[in-house]
Amino acid sequence: MTNRARITFCGGTGSVTGANFLFEADGQKILIDCGLTQGTKLADDINWSPFIYDPKSIDILFVTHAHVDHLGRIPKLIKEGFRGKIYSTLPTKSLAQPMLEDTMMILSKNTEMDLDLIYTKENIDIALSLWQGFEYHHSIKITDNLTAEFYNAGHILGSMMVLFKYNDKKILFTGDLGNSPSPLLPDTEKVLGVDYLIMESVYGDRNHESRNDRRKFLEEAIEDNHKRKGTLIIPTFSLERSQELLFELNELVEGNRIPVMPIFLDSPLAIRLTEVFKQYKDYFNENAQKALSSGDHLFDFPGLHATLKSEESKMIANVANPKVVIAGSGMSSGGRVVHHERHYLPDPNNTLLLTGYQAVGTPGRLIQEGVKMVRISNEYVNVRAHVVTISGYSGHKDSDGLLNFVEEMQENLQKVFVVMGEPKSALFLVQKLRDNLGIDAYAPEQGDSVLLVC
Repeated sequence: MTNRARITFCGGTGSVTGANFLFEADGQKILIDCGLTQGTKLADDINWSPFIYDPKSIDILFVTHAHVDHLGRIPKLIKEGFRGKIYSTLPTKSLAQPMLEDTMMILSKNTEMDLDLIYTKENIDIALSLWQGFEYHHSIKITDNLTAEFYNAGHILGSMMVLFKYNDKKILFTGDLGNSPSPLLPDTEKVLGVDYLIMESVYGDRNHESRNDRRKFLEEAIEDNHKRKGTLIIPTFSLERSQELLFELNELVEGNRIPVMPIFLDSPLAIRLTEVFKQYKDYFNENAQKALSSGDHLFDFPGLHATLKSEESKMIANVANPKVVIAGSGMSSGGRVVHHERHYLPDPNNTLLLTGYQAVGTPGRLIQEGVKMVRISNEYVNVRAHVVTISGYSGHKDSDGLLNFVEEMQENLQKVFVVMGEPKSALFLVQKLRDNLGIDAYAPEQGDSVLLVC
């Protein structure tokens, strides 16, 4: 008898965010990620619509990594009755608690949509009680015919691809794929013999600068800002991008590559997450581990000030220029960076440096596209500051990197499902895979359900 498995695309289609995929095989209902859809704000209203499956019926949730667009709807899943198992790597489990608690602090203030009833400490505690962390390459036996194994995605600390083996077929969900080589993390692992691939496409239609170029551009942006005696604002994602920037700045400062000036890490969440990073040094790449073994403090250097309290954050405005401020959030849709942007964007001596993906409709994307006035926290702000983008600091593979990733496993591939990208990006990658590799690829739509022959 022919065995079949089914994938239903419950989120993460037509959008970079909101990853949520249902995999059904051998009588098991398995979710891969349960993330928030993010656009103009931290969590769009669509997040609170009913799931297209019954949460009570889900047996296992695999979490590929700790970004909120991959785990942010877990409290809603819990509220609606999910009591199955949650599996991830060990670092992802450790990072999940501060990520969920920070999101709870922001979202629970929205009582109009009863988010205070969804994002509760109790629901987060229940999730963590169901959660188990494993090392990479640990094989999890789900049924006699179905196993799961984790591979390093190289995206953020603890990020994984999950490979399901069902009968003699291999089904790989990539999560987000890292922009290797990373300053901190090992490269994305090769996975061979894959039959069905579900892959991200954030940068499916464009390429990044090289690692050497991105460091050079960062150095130039800092030096230019210093000459103008301005403030350099870097909106950044608290998880991974902040730590990578600190690592790069550490080398620039200690190598006397940039002028001495105050550098502020103004993100309580990033400060908290950096402490988690220090617990998982074995997950860093060889170069980072060598630096650590030589006594270098990767996330601490002369001139760095971590401003944990809001009073400390407010005092940054009183510090004489030039200076650098690293603050969340990465798309300028919330967090402390919005206060700095309101204060510093109108001054042409200042610089806004964008280093990560900017979702459609977010203030960061609008500024990147060249608007001269932007609405930030219900206030219209003139944009006269210099705006610089360095895409090489993205945590995602670029278009050529995605193509190379697929090319290495093309021999067995029967079908590629391209997800987690804007339509333009996903469709470009689909065509690129077809044209360059002759692979059957397509970009599913929300709610699509496909049968796999296994």
